[in-house]
Amino acid sequence: MKSIIALCALVAVVVARPEETYNPNYDSFNAKELVGNIRLLKNYGKCFLDRGPCTPEGSDFKKTIPEALKTSCAKCTPKQRELIRTVVEGFKQKLPEIWADLVKAHDPEGKYKESFDAFLNSK
Repeated sequence: MKSIIALCALVAVVVARPEETYNPNYDSFNAKELVGNIRLLKNYGKCFLDRGPCTPEGSDFKKTIPEALKTSCAKCTPKQRELIRTVVEGFKQKLPEIWADLVKAHDPEGKYKESFDAFLNSK
């Protein structure tokens, strides 16, 4: 009986645990400003591709990209989802060659394309 109570308590703790998300420090990052500045957007793209230096924010974003892609941003807060959609659309529209290079670097076999596209299109 004691083991059943202990098991129920453990299940309750696991179920009640808040879902793990990425660090919300950059939830106020101005993605629209980034996308509106082609030079800055290009520099972030170079950072993400290891072709140029990174800002502290760029370094942090770069660490998150592979997992966010593989999980369709499962650990993202709603604000982070919005920011990612804005930046990805910026790359696709304004710097498609860098977007293509990012896709090749992080999903060369296209394993995550369908699920990531579904994430991008779900608003």
